[in-house]
Amino acid sequence: MNINRTSNPRIVIVGGGFAGVSLAKQLSKQEVQVVLLDQHNYHNFQPLLYQVSTGGLEPDSIAYPIRKILKDYDNFQFRLAKVLEISPEQNSVITDIGTLKFDYLVIASGSETNYFGNKSIEAHSMAMKTIPQALDLRSLILENFEEALLTTDLDERNALMNFVIVGAGPTGVELAGALAEIKKGILPKDYPDLDTRLAQIHLVQSGNRILKEMSEKASEKAEAFLEDLGVNVWKNLRVSNYDGKIVTTNSDVVFETATMIWAAGVKGANIKGIAGEDLVSRSNRIIVNEFNQLKTYPNIFAIGDVAQIETEAHPYGYPMMAQPAIQQGKQLGYNLERLLANQPMQPFTYKDKGAMATVGRNKAVVDMPNFKFQGVFAWFVWMFVHLFFLIGFRNRMIVFVNWVYNYIRFDREARLIIRPFKKKLKSDS
Repeated sequence: MNINRTSNPRIVIVGGGFAGVSLAKQLSKQEVQVVLLDQHNYHNFQPLLYQVSTGGLEPDSIAYPIRKILKDYDNFQFRLAKVLEISPEQNSVITDIGTLKFDYLVIASGSETNYFGNKSIEAHSMAMKTIPQALDLRSLILENFEEALLTTDLDERNALMNFVIVGAGPTGVELAGALAEIKKGILPKDYPDLDTRLAQIHLVQSGNRILKEMSEKASEKAEAFLEDLGVNVWKNLRVSNYDGKIVTTNSDVVFETATMIWAAGVKGANIKGIAGEDLVSRSNRIIVNEFNQLKTYPNIFAIGDVAQIETEAHPYGYPMMAQPAIQQGKQLGYNLERLLANQPMQPFTYKDKGAMATVGRNKAVVDMPNFKFQGVFAWFVWMFVHLFFLIGFRNRMIVFVNWVYNYIRFDREARLIIRPFKKKLKSDS
């Protein structure tokens, strides 16, 4: 990898997400060598991926080069690499560009879509965890309407204009709201010769309420917002299969659709070499102690979505969200400094700053520790918070200008099929 060995301890970070970048910044002034490995050369602001998939934003407005984020740090090096395996006994990381030794390793590889073992759903549904996946979804949505113009089969036309979103967490709710606004304000103008009123958006939740991690008031208000937008909200309904055309459930309810979006769960993006019931949970997250340290390997740590700190309040780990990842990155940077100085580390304590979700224009729900509110003010708060956490002044300005333009014109300019996409069915291969 052409990384010179120095006299300073080498800390290797796997993953350039919220946790990895937060840690690298915290280590910037320490007498260590920091090497960050990621298979992408950019940091991706995942909370706004749904806006890329629905044409509200271009991908470069929510991505930022990792090298540019950390360019002023003399002790930092980045390598574009996919980590294939970790060898704890050899203190080495095996990648597609070579092997790298470490003194300390921090796994911040994030999370990935969890299909719960259903291969058919995995093969035929659309996920939205990465920028390429969001671009694929954007292309598919637009291509479906182009195709709907051409078919004379009414059932096929309806299937092309129907969307089923499985999972009513923030991602599913925000995506459903964005699609509903496209149906209402954009499709009639783009496709005047197509009866877009027939387009249906179904949001399916296996539990008894949407946004289950938020307050009941937020759930109720978000559901009311969605229904006002024309979204069909299905609760206590579990999707059992999807063959590319028909969505089947645990009841007699079926959906005919060319697009099913799977937002029903995530799991830790663990790496080969870290295994065993005492190290990896059922959700594929790495079990760590209160210092984000692996029990068996004291020089290996895990932070962010891939890490599971089990507490009485959070027996299955902290929420797989940006805030716990950022806080764990900062705390581990502080603890590594203490560790290198032969001082005791301090346990991680999560400071819950609340949760929020937007449902559409002037519609959002916000839960703060001591204050909960919904509606227009919540929508402005949601926008401000997301702008604040975007990396880079340029990105903040581009997103802000896009949002203002979209609000005034009720439009989404990025309705572009840059890279055509069509999900292949098993029968096609």
